[in-house]
Order: sequence, then C-alpha cells, then structure tokens
Amino acid sequence: MHADVAARLGGWQQAWRLLAAAVLGVPFWLSSGVVLAQNQGTGTGSWWAIGDPLVALGCLVALVWRRQFPLAVAMTVAIASTASALSTGAVLLALCSVSTRRRPVEIAVVGLAYVSASPFAVGFFPVSMPPGALWFGLAMTALTAGLAATIGMAIGARRVEVRSLRERAESAEREQSARAEQARATERNRIAREMHDVLAHRISLVAMQAGVLDHRGDLTSEDTRVLVRGIAHGSHQALEELRDVLGVLRSDPGRPEPPQPSLDRLPELVAEARASGLDVTLTTTVRGKPSDATGRTCYRIVQEGLTNAAKHAPGAAVDVTLEGTAGGTLHVTVRNAPDAATTAPRPASGFGLLGLTERVTLAGGTLDHHGTPDHGYVLTARLPWPDHHHEKRA
Repeated sequence: MHADVAARLGGWQQAWRLLAAAVLGVPFWLSSGVVLAQNQGTGTGSWWAIGDPLVALGCLVALVWRRQFPLAVAMTVAIASTASALSTGAVLLALCSVSTRRRPVEIAVVGLAYVSASPFAVGFFPVSMPPGALWFGLAMTALTAGLAATIGMAIGARRVEVRSLRERAESAEREQSARAEQARATERNRIAREMHDVLAHRISLVAMQAGVLDHRGDLTSEDTRVLVRGIAHGSHQALEELRDVLGVLRSDPGRPEPPQPSLDRLPELVAEARASGLDVTLTTTVRGKPSDATGRTCYRIVQEGLTNAAKHAPGAAVDVTLEGTAGGTLHVTVRNAPDAATTAPRPASGFGLLGLTERVTLAGGTLDHHGTPDHGYVLTARLPWPDHHHEKRA
C-alpha cells in the first residue's frame, strides 16, 4: 500500500514539474512572437506556430527519462532548445535535474552546451538585432543557467540530507529494537534465575520427601507424619517465596523487597536440608565476613549443590566445606557420595549450573563441577575476597 501511494505521489510530482516547465517557456515563446511581428520576418511564422511547439513537446517528452539518463537527456534538450523558444523551461528543468546529482563536470558540460547553443537561435528567427544584443542574450542565458544549476544543487543537497536523516532514523530504530530485545532477553534470564534460585531447592526437597513416602513401605506412623509435615512446610515456603519474587518482579512499590540470602543463613539452609531427609555436614573455617554480594553468591552455590544432591543422589551423604580469609579467596565445596539406593526416579538436569556459572563469573570467580572416581559428584567454587577494611586503613 505504501508503495502504491509513493508511486502515485511520484507521478503527480512528475506531471506538475513538466507542466511548470511548459508554462515557464510560454513567456519566452510569446516574446519571440512579438519580436517576429515587429520585424515582419518572412518564412518564420509557420515555424514559430508549429515547429517551435513541436520541438518543445519533444523536449518535454524526453524529460520523462531524465532520472534514468540524466546527462544524455539534458544534453539533448539543451541542443534542441536552440530551435524552440517554448522549450526554454524544459532545458532549465533538465539543467536543474542534472545539477541535483552535484557533479561539477556534468553541470558544466550541460550549462556550456545550453549557453553556446543559444546564439544559433537567430538562424531560426532571422530578425535584425540591435548592437550588443548578442552579448546581452548570452549573459541572460548564462544567468538563467546558473540560477537553474544553483537551485538543482540546493535540491540535491537537501535530498542527501533527508536521505542521511532517514538512514540515521532507521538505524536508531533498529538499534532501539535491538536494545529492547536485549532488555527483554535479560529480563527473561533474570526472572528465570530468580525462579530457579527460589523454587528449585524447595521443590527438590519436597519431591525427595514425596518419593520416600511412595517407595518406603516400612515407615512408622510418626515417620510418615514427619514427612507429610515436611512436604506441607516446604510447599508453603515455596509459595511464600514465589509470592515474594513475583512482587519484586512486578515492581510493586508497596511491597517490601524480601531479604537477600547471605553467608549467615547457610546453617539455616543446611538445617532445612537435614529436616527434609538429606544427610548434610557443614564445615566452615571462614575467618571474617565477606561482602554481601560474595556471601549471596556463596549461599546460591551451596543451595544449588544441595538441590542437585537431592535430585540425583537423595540417599547420599553431602559434605559442604567453606574456607577462606579476607584478602584471599573464598573456597566453597559441595561433595556428595554416590547414592547407594535411589528411592525415586532421578529428574533430568536443568540449567541451574549454567546460571550458577554465569553468577560466579560475574562475581569474578570460577566454578567447577564433575564426577568423582567413586561415582559421586563435587561442586567447587573460588570467589575473590578483597580486604576492604585493610584498603580503607591504607
């Protein structure tokens, strides 16, 4: 539809420019007729009335192809204008059109051809010329040619500017679209990471407890009640944490941001894992307190390790080890032994380790995870721990 509108608009522009060129030549044609009448030129009336308009019509028709063959059409019209006063508007339009290309050599060639051919018009209209009329005619022809060339160059410069502005606008629009798409992808990744960090651990523990209920037929009533209470508590906690995360993602100004995990909450995390049935041992030799960002990353590493252990080795012992001092490196290790007796089908691996690797890399650390010779699994991370207190004293 836009192409049809553009084509229709281009057709109207072409038509009114040709009409303007025809109208512009009328005063020159009428003035030449007046001069012929005053000088009573013989044998020239028929040419003025018939030949001159026909040549002008041919020039106007040739101008239709001035965009495809600008130099050839302009030269043809400039030479043909010698035999037609009515085609003066056509030659000026041709010179203006070729000048929009802003090529000095082409403009000079067409302008010189137009000015040089103008004296030969006397041969078609043999009238007596007063002294100095030839030079006056050349000067007027050169003036009109210069004016047409100037207008054409100005139009060409404006077109270049408009084209540049359009390209810049399109480029800015493409960049804006790319930035918006990148922002959407980043937001999706952030939401996915938050959902995984909050829900994966809880749901894995609930799934493990449900698997124990499904596959163990020797549980006492008290053991069953403990597992059911653990499932209910884990489900409730998962819903609460999901509600908190959704509140933050929706940017609800009236809802306070939930507390972020830190290194101090690791014993609580390990205790919840033990209550859910995991055999977890926590050993820490950390001296000092790392920054909140480092502590939060350390918490997420241990949480992911416990989540994977609950998924893939629910009956295995898990050892969590932390060691490090300020000014050095914080080492985090989550190691689980092989699962001797799996009580539930093992779920497929997700993208938790990929997101955790990105998180650790952003913190300036390294993450490694691999199987052990005894068919267990180990997750290790090294996080930088700068000594800000020492730097402030220095």
